[in-house]
Amino acid sequence: MTAVEGAHSALDAEQVGYKQTLGRRHVQMIAIGGAIGTGLFLGSASRLHSTGPALIFSYAFVGVIAYFLMRALGELVLHRATSGAFVSYMREFYGERAAYVTGWMYWLNWALTGIAELSAVGLYMQYWFPDLPKWMTVLVALAVVLTINLLSARAFGEFEFWAAILKVAAIVVFLIVGLVVVVGHFDIGGHEAGVQNLWSNPGGFWPTAGGFDWYGPILVMSGVIFAYAAIEMVGVAAGEMENPEREVPKAVNAVIMRIAVFYCGSILLLVSMLPTSEFVPGISPFVTVFDRLGLNWMGAAIQVILIIAAMSSLNSGLYSTGRVLRSLGMSKQAPSFTLKMSASGVPWAGIVMTSVVYVFGALLNALAEHAFEIALEAAAIGVVFTWASIFLCQIRLRRLSDRGVIPPSPFPAPFSPWTSIVGLVFLALVIVGMAISGWQASPYFWEKTNFLVVVIGIPVIALVLGIGWLYARPKVVADTGGRMQSVWTDDGPRYADEEPLPPTGREER
Repeated sequence: MTAVEGAHSALDAEQVGYKQTLGRRHVQMIAIGGAIGTGLFLGSASRLHSTGPALIFSYAFVGVIAYFLMRALGELVLHRATSGAFVSYMREFYGERAAYVTGWMYWLNWALTGIAELSAVGLYMQYWFPDLPKWMTVLVALAVVLTINLLSARAFGEFEFWAAILKVAAIVVFLIVGLVVVVGHFDIGGHEAGVQNLWSNPGGFWPTAGGFDWYGPILVMSGVIFAYAAIEMVGVAAGEMENPEREVPKAVNAVIMRIAVFYCGSILLLVSMLPTSEFVPGISPFVTVFDRLGLNWMGAAIQVILIIAAMSSLNSGLYSTGRVLRSLGMSKQAPSFTLKMSASGVPWAGIVMTSVVYVFGALLNALAEHAFEIALEAAAIGVVFTWASIFLCQIRLRRLSDRGVIPPSPFPAPFSPWTSIVGLVFLALVIVGMAISGWQASPYFWEKTNFLVVVIGIPVIALVLGIGWLYARPKVVADTGGRMQSVWTDDGPRYADEEPLPPTGREER
């Protein structure tokens, strides 16, 4: 075995026990489902209201960045498919401390997002059952997705497949209805539908007066990025795919078309049907349109889709955090019980750990909603960090492959490293945009949520992670024999004398 093969064998050790059971249709729908969620069905309402038709530009530009991200991730996955995903890649290219920070930031993102989604399910159910206690809905929803995740990776894939089918069906129905309404210049609640609404909208296409700022569509990109969060799920699922070499490129290349059709197409039709001032934050713009058309039953159907989208997000959160926690546990950066796996290849201990946090967090949300809003915005920092880690790892991977240190990935990102550099610069500007938009959001200092997350939240998160690393580091040093740095130097394996670990049991494809 060569030194390079030995290094790969050691890295792949964390794959032991996983089953490669996710097929083509699961992968395709996981990729689609990650790109369609409450950010489109619900979150677009407030952005339309505050930005105007130019929101199309915002979604399109961030969609291009999301495509750069997926191409970078695709190159990494085809280099080495692993359920440890970003944690494992950071360990390989930047060392143990980078893996520790990446893993816990990703877990923080999903932990806080999952709490919010659980609370949202309770809120959505009150649309039909106003007196139904939220805590009851929280427990039932969590029990459903927890059971699915504990069964097998294939059960997770099946749920995501059918959830994605329903979400796509809802969008397709809207696109068809919207296209007919816009082309036919139908009357919607006293407004004539048509593309003329793009510029006849109050304030025009790009409003700059009457409470709007010229930089509004640019600033809102810091929020739009979170509508695309979870498209990176393909990277986590790759370790349990039957054939990642075949499926990942297809899923990645289709992302840009899905964004163009589902997001930009939907926003284009929405702004062509009604003035953006008609869309109210907190109410799905799709519900607003169907209600104005007199199709109240479609509005109710969208409400069902909102519940499905929230459940899908919960499902993805449990799936990914279980795998990431196990990757951290393998290197002593998480509690040792996170290593436990079931006979069906499910890292159940990490999944249960996250679900316990979900329950307590959802109950806390009911008691201190304002405090939780700040915590939820902190989850956004996790999204930015995860995307940045993907870009950074791709840059390092390409540098090493260009130097002949490791074999080139069969799915290289085009125009590298410039696309990843553009992505990193954009993510830095997202943080700046969060601070600016947060400052402008309220005249009261402690209600400037996004601003507080950036100027106070980031240092607090860094402090907590720093303290955690001081505790974990001695264990990691002992476990690795002091080999804490990246696997590769610019000239080859850093630890060429390292004994390779036993075969991982991963079947040759």
